[in-house]
Amino acid sequence: MLEITPTIRIPESELDERFVRSPGPGGQNVNKLATAVQLSLDLQHSPSLPEPVRMRLLSSGDRRIDGDGVIHIQAHRFRTRERNRADARARLAAVIRRASQTPKPRKPTRPSRAARRRRLDEKKQRGRIKALRRSVGSSD
Repeated sequence: MLEITPTIRIPESELDERFVRSPGPGGQNVNKLATAVQLSLDLQHSPSLPEPVRMRLLSSGDRRIDGDGVIHIQAHRFRTRERNRADARARLAAVIRRASQTPKPRKPTRPSRAARRRRLDEKKQRGRIKALRRSVGSSD
C-alpha cells in the first residue's frame, strides 16, 4: 500500500514495476543486474484516486503521462534495486500529493492610479534622456 495522503492510498495491485538495466554507475555488476525501476500507474482507471485529483493530473501536461493516462516514473539514481524502488515510489507520491492540493484561484488586480502615474513619468523621463542623445542637426 502506497500512502500518499491520509485519504489517498494506492494498493500494490495498481502499481506496475519493471526492473531494467541502469544507465548509471554500477561497477562490475553494471551489465549483469537490472537495478533501474520503471514504475507505472494507470491514472485513467485507478479507483484509488479521487476524481478532482485525477483530472488535475491528466490535464497537468506532465511529460511522464502518456496519451492513455498512464504515468511512468523511471528511477536509476542509486546502485541498488531497493533504493531505486523507494525513490520511484516517493517521486510518484510527490506528483500525486502536488495534484491533490487545489490551486488557489487568481484574483485579478489593477495597478493603482499612483503606480500608473509613476510608470508614465518614468517613460517620459527615459524619452527625455534618449532625446538628449540625438544629434541636434548638421552644423558643417
